Amino acid sequence: MKKKLLLSSLLLICAVGCQSDEDKTEAHEEQPEGQSYTVTDDRGEDITFEKIPETVVSLAPSNTEILFELGVGENVVGVTEFDFYPEEANEIEKVSDSQTIDAERIIELNPDVVIGYTIGAPDTLDPLEDAGIPVFVIHSAANFEDVYSDIEQIAEVMGVTERGEEIITNIQAQMEEVATKVAEAEEKDVYFEISPSPDIYTTGANTFQQEIIKAAGLNNVFANEEGWLKIDEEQVIDRNPDLIATTVTYTEDPVGEIKGRAGWGGIAAVENEEIYLLEADIMDRPGPRIGEAVEHLAQIAYPEKFE
Repeated sequence: MKKKLLLSSLLLICAVGCQSDEDKTEAHEEQPEGQSYTVTDDRGEDITFEKIPETVVSLAPSNTEILFELGVGENVVGVTEFDFYPEEANEIEKVSDSQTIDAERIIELNPDVVIGYTIGAPDTLDPLEDAGIPVFVIHSAANFEDVYSDIEQIAEVMGVTERGEEIITNIQAQMEEVATKVAEAEEKDVYFEISPSPDIYTTGANTFQQEIIKAAGLNNVFANEEGWLKIDEEQVIDRNPDLIATTVTYTEDPVGEIKGRAGWGGIAAVENEEIYLLEADIMDRPGPRIGEAVEHLAQIAYPEKFE
């Protein structure tokens, strides 16, 4: 069960309140009624829409969050089993477990568009396209620019480009505020754990989490390595981080388990009780809450800068 959860989490990694009715109407009017338009997805495929989509299936929690933040959450008719945010997403029909999709059910729903994701077998989405359903694919975001691009693309698909630009501006402003607050802080070293012992995984360079760590004014002790990587306990001991952050939620006591590891008692973060359990949905999800993720991590690392 734990391995299935880890696999699903890694796949999703490698992967708000709605507007008023008046706001939504104004947003949708950005795309002229009755006029077709084309948007290019992350595969380089040009997807043409004859009208603004009224029903959407989202196959990644991050994209579901984007849709809700754009104010078009009420258009979403299908999501994955890992869609828990915003609260309204819990009420939407589940059509994917993040590794496979219920193609038959999605075809029955007959959405105007499926916001797809690069998961599972390469031909996973073929049945949907064969059924004539437009599939707009978003690749896994490796950095903030990718997230901004995802927001822009989905906003364009849904005819709400101005709202997309507004979201990006707000995220960037939040990050700039954090950067100003931590600019004079003495940089701390952090170890970021996304899977516990015995199969320990962390995040390195060219990952979404590395962007969060850097933006929060911290140094990732595994930033000299690439991607999501499996490590051994001795590597963490050798790097002696000031802080340890974990997003593991499927063990009984993630923080206690880290504290109790053999040989870890001498690590600065363990000695000083600087071990933190962070909300995985915020820290691991490349969506519109990335500004919140950066601010949360910075507040933990440098609380005096946010008093």
